[in-house]
Amino acid sequence: MLAAVDHVQLAAPPGSEDALRAYYGEVLGMTEIPKPPELAARGGCWFVDGAVQLHLGIEQDFHPARKAHPGLRVTGIEAYARRLEGLGATVVWDENLPGHKRFYSEDPVGNRLEFLQPVQ
Repeated sequence: MLAAVDHVQLAAPPGSEDALRAYYGEVLGMTEIPKPPELAARGGCWFVDGAVQLHLGIEQDFHPARKAHPGLRVTGIEAYARRLEGLGATVVWDENLPGHKRFYSEDPVGNRLEFLQPVQ
């Protein structure tokens, strides 16, 4: 039986780790966590914030997914969007999900990310 989502894996091109660290660490405010040594040799990096874990794995023939994405629930969505924009990230608001405020952004390698907050 499923109990929870442990992590979401996104792909990235070779050599993109510094850009990923800047975006996920500095822009999104996540903390990098060490990969197990046997996996670290493959490249990429892992991040955590609370119960959310995102793993960025290196894919030699990388092409970002244009539709697939993780949906990340946030609090204070307007302030969070301003933070991202202030740090140079694109924020595209979308009002098509009833009962939620949400926007989309992209990481530096083109992965689509959805940020949403239920409307009380």
